[in-house]
Amino acid sequence: MSDNAVKTPGGRHSVEERIGVLEELLRERYSCRAFRPEPVPRPTIERILTAAQRTASWCNSQPWQIVIASGAAKERFRAAIYAEASSGAPEDGDFSFPREYRGVYLERRRESGFQLYNTLGIIRGDKAAYAKQALENYNFFGAPHVAIIHSDEALGIYGAIDCGAYVGNFLLAAQALGLGTIPQAALARQSGLIRRHFGLGDDRRVVCGISFGFPDRDHKINSYRTSRASIPDTATFVDE
Repeated sequence: MSDNAVKTPGGRHSVEERIGVLEELLRERYSCRAFRPEPVPRPTIERILTAAQRTASWCNSQPWQIVIASGAAKERFRAAIYAEASSGAPEDGDFSFPREYRGVYLERRRESGFQLYNTLGIIRGDKAAYAKQALENYNFFGAPHVAIIHSDEALGIYGAIDCGAYVGNFLLAAQALGLGTIPQAALARQSGLIRRHFGLGDDRRVVCGISFGFPDRDHKINSYRTSRASIPDTATFVDE
């Protein structure tokens, strides 16, 4: 076998072919905010879960647990969490949200937000429109399915980190199967409601949600793409 080929169960593939597929999926993936209404077939969802289950985790603990709501169950959950989020009730997330965005992190957040608002024709500074759009998180942006990812309390932040890796692989597997996804930390702001609604134990900690389904490629909200930092902006090489 040549140095630039890798033997896999499906045959021999060049390194360039393998990394090329991954790079393509990463370039194509985006946070989908408009979905078609038809549900995703259960075998397709199970294939995503099977792929994501290969995620690396500390001591192979595989701390992620997933609740996937669809159909009438999704609608009941949507109505409950939207009512809670829009009522002004105190948030009760299990993990601390960022205390503050500063410097380049604030710049990137603003750039992403303004891309969204400009695409929707929302005037800069229109806080009421910003808030209304933010609440669409709790409508799951019209997705036919929503997944809730939760971890064991005793595993702390490292259980949540492992869940984050799982989320990334879930998104890529869904992308490979032609689906749209959006990971949503916003849903975790209502962790208490989520535990009550789905009967989760008090030892479970809600990490985030993922709304997913077939993307509405014609909707303008799915037309923009966020930028990415360069390697010199994020990586430091220490050779000596």
